[in-house]
Amino acid sequence: MAAESAHAELTEISRDWASAIVSNDPARIAHFMTEDWVIVAESGISTREEFLALISSGDLTHSAMDTVDEPRIRVYGDTAVVTARATNTAHYRGDRFDSDEWVTDVFLRRDGEWRCVLTHLTTAKG
Repeated sequence: MAAESAHAELTEISRDWASAIVSNDPARIAHFMTEDWVIVAESGISTREEFLALISSGDLTHSAMDTVDEPRIRVYGDTAVVTARATNTAHYRGDRFDSDEWVTDVFLRRDGEWRCVLTHLTTAKG
């Protein structure tokens, strides 16, 4: 039952985090991340501070973020791996880009709350 509860909680957290990203509100986005969170993408590794600075400055904005299918969630005690295919529309320094990506988030449960420690993005093919 604990795994089912964690699955439901992480599904909701993932949806809420996507909504926060589309809101372009750095404080709301930061709520879902650990202090040492990083994102790995084609361009390399970015820290939490770097990512939130892009949002704060307006250099990076998101107008849509949707999960294509239900996320695959695996819980290992106080660690969880959430993988989903997601599409998003964003602007980086004024240039629009649309992405179709596989997103893997690694969450840790600390003090009873799930926070993401790592996000990895891989471009979806076909």
